[in-house]
Amino acid sequence: MWRRQAVNGASVSIRLLTARFHPKIIMSRKLHARRIEGIDKNIWVEFTQLAAHYKPVNLGQGFPDFSPPSFIQEAFCKAVNGGVHMHQYTRGFGHPALVKILAKFFSRIVGQEIDPMEDVLVTVGAYQALYCTFQALIDEGDEVIIVEPFFDCYQPMVKMAGGTAVYVPLKPREREGSGQATSSAEWELSPEELKSKFTPRTKAIVINTPNNPLGKVYLREELQMIADLCIKHDVVCISDEVYEWLTYDGTKHVKIASLPGMWERTVTIGSAGKTFSATGWKVGWAIGSDLILKHLKIVHQNSVYHCATAAQEAVAVGFQREYDVFGTEESYFQQLPAHLNEKRLRLADCLRSIGLNPIIPQGGYFMIADISNLEVDLTDPSTKDEPYDSRFVKWLIKEKGLATIPVSAFYSPEHRENFQKYIRFCFVKEDSTLKAAEVILREWSDRK
Repeated sequence: MWRRQAVNGASVSIRLLTARFHPKIIMSRKLHARRIEGIDKNIWVEFTQLAAHYKPVNLGQGFPDFSPPSFIQEAFCKAVNGGVHMHQYTRGFGHPALVKILAKFFSRIVGQEIDPMEDVLVTVGAYQALYCTFQALIDEGDEVIIVEPFFDCYQPMVKMAGGTAVYVPLKPREREGSGQATSSAEWELSPEELKSKFTPRTKAIVINTPNNPLGKVYLREELQMIADLCIKHDVVCISDEVYEWLTYDGTKHVKIASLPGMWERTVTIGSAGKTFSATGWKVGWAIGSDLILKHLKIVHQNSVYHCATAAQEAVAVGFQREYDVFGTEESYFQQLPAHLNEKRLRLADCLRSIGLNPIIPQGGYFMIADISNLEVDLTDPSTKDEPYDSRFVKWLIKEKGLATIPVSAFYSPEHRENFQKYIRFCFVKEDSTLKAAEVILREWSDRK
């Protein structure tokens, strides 16, 4: 018996060594599915690793480095201490308290009676809401129009669903003389170009308002133009509105689902992380007609199935508070953009002072800036085949200790070349973080 075990033990060791050095002996067939080919690279994985290694001042990643409001933290603590039911499963499609207040809150904004149990799906952040939407609605051969610049997950999610992404870029309005655009409001969608993208295979269009990274907030007239095309071609609109409460200078956010004929064909994506400055909670949602949402729920129940109960309870408490104080100075939805506006203007002043041309955002977390005027020796051979802005950002992290994000990462390969002279800054940071970034930028500018 002992010798048999020893022999078996030796044979196991040999198999392990063989698997380690000759993996094809174990599996000769291709392991991965075709749907993930070509989407292995991810801008956030790459630049998060760079930030972890070089530890720069981080104006790259889009999260606040300040605490959420005290009322939402207290709600979370109360939920965690709220008894055994807060630590167990809740309703798979959304904690009852949360879907009820989301439906109540957004019914009066959309002008449509929203059924909490049928028209709302709570997800693991807006990211999973998007994934459920693409997987549920896009099939092999379907085309999805994506307005550029776009949050980078749209394209790989369309591909994984079997669809084909079709791109149409926002472009800066032409000015008289040589003046460049200075506001995201000057970046526009060509009606003629957009119309040309619709075909019999078009299943959906994806918009993001306020836009990441540009900060554009679509006008009602622009949304109406998109809505008319959706209705004409019987197309679904996927509207990513995670920054809906963050608008500046009196800019108004309009939900495309509120326009005539659009409730029935719109999926609106939202985020508690962006709403309450608690991105790590990963609570998001999709809202729309039950005729659409029932398909998203099938994907949800066969993937994550359920979201953290205590976090959903805390978000529900936060929305109930905001419902009660909506439109008053007590509302966090008014306080947060007022607070962030100061940071937005501060960053813009700093960028201008060193010779950059910032595009002032109407909404969101971010500001992009034209780096055409900066002369930098980008001779690193490891980045020679990358877009200019990507090489520049890596240089900035390694040589100056400041992290930003290349804007070309938000464009398709066919349009990327035209937009590789911009980088994205996140201004939703503590004043001390912004000050540290200012010191780096001004010291660099003084030495040039």
